[in-house]
Amino acid sequence: GMNRFGVTESKAAALSARMESCAILEADLEESFVRSGGPGGQHVNRTATCVVLKHRPTGTQVKMQQARSQGLNRYYARKRLCELFEVNESGAETKESARAARIRKQKARRRRRARGSSQSEE
Repeated sequence: GMNRFGVTESKAAALSARMESCAILEADLEESFVRSGGPGGQHVNRTATCVVLKHRPTGTQVKMQQARSQGLNRYYARKRLCELFEVNESGAETKESARAARIRKQKARRRRRARGSSQSEE
């Protein structure tokens, strides 16, 4: 049957429809589980909640350790993969990737500014 990943029926259905429209086949996906790093304490360190999803035909790889449950990370990883494919298809950025790019630019700007001011004081 359909993969549920611990999300609602409608979310799971929406995801498989989205994967279909991106021509992402479950059979083309290589999924591995690694131990998450970062915060979350013992639980995160003990369980392999981090999901690495690789789309064999394109070599596109997604790493997801957003959620504390493996099922959810498997769901989010597929969603992220769809986002990447949709960006490539339409050439238009998804809201999410546009936001990420904006934040990256902001951080780079702040870093430059911080570096600049500390050097001028010396």
